[in-house]
Amino acid sequence: MKTVLTEKSPAQALTQWVRGIRKEYRTAFVAAFVMGLLIHMPVLLSDIPNHDGLGSMYFDQNMITSGRWFLTVACGFSSYFTIPWVIGLLGLLFLSLAAVAFTALLELRDTVSVVLVSGLLVSFPALASTFAYVFTMDGYMLALLLAVLSVLCTKKHKWGFLWGAVCLAFSMGTYQAYLSSAILLCMYEVLIIFMDKGKFGGKLRASLRYLYMGVLGAALYYIILRILLLVQGKELASYQGINGMGRFGADAVMHIYRDFLSFSVKGNVLYHNIFSLAACILLICAVLFVLGRLVLQRKWWKCPGFFVIIALAAVAAPFATNIILLISPEVTYHLLMRYQWVLYLILAVAFVTRYAGWDARGNLTQWIAFAAAFVLIFHYAVTDNIGYSNLQKRYEKTYAYCMRLLDRIEQTEGYYQGIPIAMVGVVGYNPYPVTDITLDVTSNMIGLNGDTLLYTGENYQVFMKNYLGATLNMMTPEEMEDIYYSQEYIEMESFPAESSVKIVDGIMYIKTENVGRD
Repeated sequence: MKTVLTEKSPAQALTQWVRGIRKEYRTAFVAAFVMGLLIHMPVLLSDIPNHDGLGSMYFDQNMITSGRWFLTVACGFSSYFTIPWVIGLLGLLFLSLAAVAFTALLELRDTVSVVLVSGLLVSFPALASTFAYVFTMDGYMLALLLAVLSVLCTKKHKWGFLWGAVCLAFSMGTYQAYLSSAILLCMYEVLIIFMDKGKFGGKLRASLRYLYMGVLGAALYYIILRILLLVQGKELASYQGINGMGRFGADAVMHIYRDFLSFSVKGNVLYHNIFSLAACILLICAVLFVLGRLVLQRKWWKCPGFFVIIALAAVAAPFATNIILLISPEVTYHLLMRYQWVLYLILAVAFVTRYAGWDARGNLTQWIAFAAAFVLIFHYAVTDNIGYSNLQKRYEKTYAYCMRLLDRIEQTEGYYQGIPIAMVGVVGYNPYPVTDITLDVTSNMIGLNGDTLLYTGENYQVFMKNYLGATLNMMTPEEMEDIYYSQEYIEMESFPAESSVKIVDGIMYIKTENVGRD
């Protein structure tokens, strides 16, 4: 009797499988992967660390004390070595699958909208910031994929909210920041449910499934986290305020809304020139025009519930976008945690495509929305590469600085291999003024902005070890606290001054920070 394995060759089976995939799904995958390669190739083909990457040349990603209990598995496919090409390709693979999931979830059918949504997904500057932390990038992209799948499963199947809850739990267990993406997508789907025709009871039941998924997913995440913390005998760390999970008050809520408004208007990411600003405005106008037509055509203005829903959505959107500020109230909100802002652009394109209509006004509105999306994709691609260019220059300047400093260290009389070294990691701006010319673009692109990669003594130690082949015995901040406030250290000048490196009582003092400290 013939088996499935002998009925077709591998080539025939794979060809049949690919042909069975819907055209729009294939388009989304290819568009996202190709555009991702074109935009992010500079960082994929380089080995340029940022400040965190210096200490993560090999990192097992066991971040359970930060609540990321699945990250070590998610990053394990590419090994725990920082190999940008492999990690980057895996990350783009997961991101391309996320583009397919977006296409299915938003029910995109025409090629143009599929390509634009994929382009926005792979070009948004938050992804460039994630690439700057390339040692963990593939795991984060898997977390994003799982977040989108959690909503897709809930939408497509009657009991899909159970599988969606599992996806959400593992997404949060990899990186909690993408919870916002899942919530925003759920909110959009609920709005679509109530916009379309049908009985209220059916709409309510369909909407509640997203709530079930979210509650079950968050509960499953927390239960697994507590079990694994107990098994490993660990506690949540204070890093990024993760140990404050679940504690919030009125001040935290107000902070959420202030931050949302501040980043959206002054964040220097969604737009930072007249072209990107005009594109954002046109995209908003296209959405408002389509919504206005729907209100008039379907006479929603006669229904008080419509205004209630609009008000609730307006109130809930900033809260959902910044939900990470509830999970980690004291978080330093890096750009790579703000990927969810791209959903507003993606959902705008999807909304216009779905409801603009095919009359003259509808076609014009789609042309405007699509042109705006194209401008934003190009703008973001340029922004990403400006950031990558600066990251390269940061590395070059750090290399040159450390070469000079290492030479001074080794030429200092009394130096020997293994001598204890006390130093502060910052680079003083008096002898070395800022030379970064990209700040107008990269000011908020954490990981890609700035002049050097050096912020701590450990940064120097790791950089010189991995890139200059020199092993230094740096003292810990606790060990050198008394030295830092000693008269000998205070009277020293900053490097490259002659007195910036000297040996006192068998310890080499190195001063790199600004002079003039009291």
